[in-house]
Amino acid sequence: MAKTFNSITKYVATREGLDLTWKGSVALRDAAPDVARLKQEDGPALVTQGSTNLIQTLLTNDLVDDINLFTFPVVLGEGKKLFGKLAKAAAFKLVSSRVSPNGVVIAQYVRRGAVKTGDFSMDPPTPAEIARRGKMQREG
Repeated sequence: MAKTFNSITKYVATREGLDLTWKGSVALRDAAPDVARLKQEDGPALVTQGSTNLIQTLLTNDLVDDINLFTFPVVLGEGKKLFGKLAKAAAFKLVSSRVSPNGVVIAQYVRRGAVKTGDFSMDPPTPAEIARRGKMQREG
């Protein structure tokens, strides 16, 4: 894997004038317009890892086509928000999901077009949902 990673172009979003010494590294000084330009060029898909600040910038500028979300069964406190206040509304469709032996939920979403509002209830409702509804009616 290291051999492949060392041979590909790596785009580094940075606000500082860092000296990028890793072979194939290219600085992106203004992430949103730079990523928008890269998306228009021929080449492999762009992948972002680990930066919630960069992801929020890309979501704000409607530059995210896919989301691969890993949910770990650990609570570490408040944490960072993935979706900030400025994120553009966008609909995504779940195309695959799996659960690791350690309980990590891995879900892949792709853009689905315009946001549609409506009823997102399960049809037919699960037995647990039927029981919940009954309890709500009984308890008022």
